[in-house]
Amino acid sequence: MQRSAQEWIDHLDLIRHPEGGYFRESYRASETIPANALPHRYQGSRHYATTIYYLLQSNDFSALHRLASDEIWHFYSGSPLDIHIIDPGGQYRRACLGNDPQKGQSFQIVITAGCWFGATVTRQDSYTLTGCSVSPGFDFADFELADRQSLIAAYPAHADVIRRLTRR
Repeated sequence: MQRSAQEWIDHLDLIRHPEGGYFRESYRASETIPANALPHRYQGSRHYATTIYYLLQSNDFSALHRLASDEIWHFYSGSPLDIHIIDPGGQYRRACLGNDPQKGQSFQIVITAGCWFGATVTRQDSYTLTGCSVSPGFDFADFELADRQSLIAAYPAHADVIRRLTRR
């Protein structure tokens, strides 16, 4: 029997995420990479890697955002998840995270550093439970939520998806 979204939120002790959905950090490497060994886009040292649990319900969305690090999404439970990606060159692609490869779904999706991305649950009245791994490790200093007007100005061909996946 599949658990409800609220059961997962309670069981995993998830809290609201600024991009939408719910999350909790589940791992942060104890060792760090010194700032002088990282690319200039990082302001300070970073842990080797971090992971979170992330749950998104179909009545919500993960707002477009970008990170300074690569992020790998892992499918755990629930409905498939569409991840909408706009790369720095302006190319849009949709990747589907899920457990049915016959339908073009993947158990893991890699988002390259610097890409704008957001997500939507594919089925109404459902949710998706995922995990996200970031390396070098996540730091909110490396997290940028998209500004709707600025992103539309930069990528006018993708205005519809930008409007759908931004809150401001």
